[in-house]
Amino acid sequence: MGNSNTINRLPFNKPFIAGRELYNIAEAVLKNQHLSGDGNFTHLCQDWLVQHIGGVKAMLTHSCTGALEMSAILANITTGDEIILPSFTFVSTANAFVLRGGVPVFVDIRKDTLNIDEAKIEAAITSKTKAIVPVHYAGVPCAMNKIMEIARRHNLLVIEDAAQALLSSYEGKRLGAIGDLGCFSFHETKNIITGEGGALLINNPIFSERAEIIWEKGTNRKKFFRGEVDKYTWVDIGSSFLPSELTAAFLAAQFERAHEIIAKRKRLFMLYIDLLKGVVERIASPNTEEDVNGHLFYLITNSLDERHRLITWLADHGISSVFHYVPLHSSPAGRRLGRVSGDMRVTDEMGERLLRLPLFYEMTEQDVERVCSLVLQFYQKNNAKFKT
Repeated sequence: MGNSNTINRLPFNKPFIAGRELYNIAEAVLKNQHLSGDGNFTHLCQDWLVQHIGGVKAMLTHSCTGALEMSAILANITTGDEIILPSFTFVSTANAFVLRGGVPVFVDIRKDTLNIDEAKIEAAITSKTKAIVPVHYAGVPCAMNKIMEIARRHNLLVIEDAAQALLSSYEGKRLGAIGDLGCFSFHETKNIITGEGGALLINNPIFSERAEIIWEKGTNRKKFFRGEVDKYTWVDIGSSFLPSELTAAFLAAQFERAHEIIAKRKRLFMLYIDLLKGVVERIASPNTEEDVNGHLFYLITNSLDERHRLITWLADHGISSVFHYVPLHSSPAGRRLGRVSGDMRVTDEMGERLLRLPLFYEMTEQDVERVCSLVLQFYQKNNAKFKT
């Protein structure tokens, strides 16, 4: 019998080098001699995003949080303005707007996708509402046609939190390119990584010029270097949202292999579904009917206690599995700074039962088989009536 010191451990996530990342960084330093933001690699990455996702302009940011904060400024969020979003999301989705004085209005999620329930959005709208922020959880698309239709009728902005959704699609359109603005993440836990990093996609051209100013600390630097103005000066609010050229150099190499990386993740994702199909009535998995990007694979356990026992069982066998968000509406800051629209039954339930299994680029099919075998063993061991 092995012990915990000899078990071959499988992490939940593992950052990776896909190809020319280190070569690009050396080129930025030694050849281009440009380390601060907005250099050749930044432009390459921004062009890639427009070409492969859409929009009229893409702007790299230091994080998806930065992209969301830029969105809040572009939306002119001020004290008391309300923003409709799911509670089952990362804190940045709400915090970016709270920093401008906005009030997050939390709406329940759908049980099948864990995305905001579009049927409950309209009831949350008031005279103070300025924007809807759909979050494409696990790279699975929200019901964007309905959300865009509601936004048009009520004259609201739509800001897509596509942090997990790079190269996922909805009815032939890339996520992040459907709303007025789209926000992406390249954090090391995402499909395409830079360690920390993000991007803002401008889909509504009315935001294009001001986004450049906000991105460059509130100055007209971009116009100055294009020769459009004769002075480089402070003209608006903004911050240092652009990333280092070293980050962009790393990202450019990842973009070169992006479709290959995501195809590999999707194969692992579909293998999970195939191997666990015997527990499909007990354990839910993301909807695979849309063109999703294989960002993560989750199980819905039957209870909080079962989730804890399954995490422990997997850990004892060298497998790292993790739950996800504590719903924002139940957090100390969420209760203080936001409000709830309607009941949050599904959000509360899923927050206690969801469990994410390992899924990363360098993972093998044998790794997936090992994880699935242990999951099946757990349910066979704990429920004599369970049949695979």
